[in-house]
Amino acid sequence: MPETRTTGHAGTRLVVLGGNSGSGKSTTARELRVRLGRGVAWVEQDHLRRIVLREHDVAFGINIGLIDQTARYALDHRYDVILEGILDVTHYGAMLERLIADHAGRTQLYYFDISFEETVRRHTTRPLANEFTPDTMRAWYRPRDLLGQPGETVIDESSTIDDTVGRILVETGWATRPPERAGDQALIAEPASRPAADVGARS
Repeated sequence: MPETRTTGHAGTRLVVLGGNSGSGKSTTARELRVRLGRGVAWVEQDHLRRIVLREHDVAFGINIGLIDQTARYALDHRYDVILEGILDVTHYGAMLERLIADHAGRTQLYYFDISFEETVRRHTTRPLANEFTPDTMRAWYRPRDLLGQPGETVIDESSTIDDTVGRILVETGWATRPPERAGDQALIAEPASRPAADVGARS
């Protein structure tokens, strides 16, 4: 059984945004960062998997451990984290469950439950619309691929970006976050203490 260790601090927040391609996850994460400013790390599955590693989304992929380590490193250094991606539960579920269990602070989970037809419509408005087709999106589509953790919130397609962002800000407590949490204090704070033998041990 994987070793359990504390990640982050009592004051850190971990927000997981999951859902199919074209469901609005990245737009939501981007708008949250704009509103919150410094001290929030956006850990984007697609960037680490497709750009950094150029890896297919497969079971036991190397990107799963990289996402885990990146989120933990940021939380340990007192950043809040927005972890965002399709996050197919059959591939990423075990990693996410461990990360959630280990996090010392507040964790909020959101699943964007958007119909396939609506994801295709939204995809046509994105800069990467020409990178893959609706047929490819259909092959990726997983209806209601929920993590199944307590408190997981489902966002449906009637929720606008402003509605969704506003809800997350309130439910995470970010709406009342002290000003110093949005500034350089998060960047210079001491990381969480942990045994030296544990550094770099997770994959």
